[in-house]
Amino acid sequence: MSKRGADGRRRRRGRKNTKKAFIILGVEVVVLLILLFVVWTLFGRMKVDKVGKINLDEEVIASSVNSGVEENEEMTGYRNIALFGVDSREGELDKKTRSDTIIIASINNETNEVKLVSVYRDTYLNLSNDSYNKCNTAYATGGPEQAISMLNMNLDMDITDFVTIGFGGLTDVVNELGGVQINVEESEITHLNNYQSTMAEELGMKYTPVTEVGLQTLDGLQATAYCRIRYTAGDDFRRAERQRTVLMAILDKAKTASPSELENIAGKVFGETYTSFDLQDIIGLLGNVTKYNVVANDGFPTADMRTTGTMGKKGSCVLPVTLASNVQWLHNFLFDDTEYEVSSSVQEYSSKIAADVSEYIGE
Repeated sequence: MSKRGADGRRRRRGRKNTKKAFIILGVEVVVLLILLFVVWTLFGRMKVDKVGKINLDEEVIASSVNSGVEENEEMTGYRNIALFGVDSREGELDKKTRSDTIIIASINNETNEVKLVSVYRDTYLNLSNDSYNKCNTAYATGGPEQAISMLNMNLDMDITDFVTIGFGGLTDVVNELGGVQINVEESEITHLNNYQSTMAEELGMKYTPVTEVGLQTLDGLQATAYCRIRYTAGDDFRRAERQRTVLMAILDKAKTASPSELENIAGKVFGETYTSFDLQDIIGLLGNVTKYNVVANDGFPTADMRTTGTMGKKGSCVLPVTLASNVQWLHNFLFDDTEYEVSSSVQEYSSKIAADVSEYIGE
């Protein structure tokens, strides 16, 4: 049973009630728009049933923030946004589909620096209801509210905003941008072209096979296929890295687009997403696009503190050697907090996970 208690159920106190706070919010929203555009190109334009802005249950989200996290001084000045990519062929963006891609975008409001962390979809975590499974189950069970709660509880985060995009293709957008620069390896070419062939048939398109290794301009279909590769060394860890690579390449290319082009794309984006943000809040702020840079990216759990194992009926899972040590690493990576002490809640979840997975990873 969770020990969060009454402290974990408090409502989030307003922290941005000054003129400076409104300026910071504007900066954050510009960065969100860039990331929204990029993630949308990664995970597709598809006809969906539920799109645009929604209002999350603030009490549910506030109750997921562990005691002491909201007051953590090292996190002050950052805005953390959850980006979900769901594999939905039938337009279900609210729930009933697992979030195959989970990325946390952490924005430093003073330096305009952005850091990206993929939370591996098969990571064995508390789903925010004291049941434990692959973390992408949270979205399928309770939509963005449960998925955000899962991230907050397990990672000592204070995320309140999200963007969800359905999987499909980034072909049109990448083509409109004139392609993106990607370094293709020999081991990737066969898989890249196989994915292209399948997608081209589904979309009724022609495709151009990739025949050379090295840094090159990939068109939309090629870039989409590159994001889907997972059958090389590194498996799903490497696929998540490829997704971040293409995301950053598109971001770089988007900086060369004119404000009117980005505004046009933004209008399309909000018709194909499920998000806590209002398009009208950001459409006029596109002039600052070039100021923002992704300065670091990685995956959670981190490479030297994770393993894998088959957890019975739950299947193959990514297992944090300890959740607590990975959360300490995460706060160092995102917020430069080298002395972070995890909350009592994370210690509790860490002990539970360690007990569950001990037979798979040893002492």
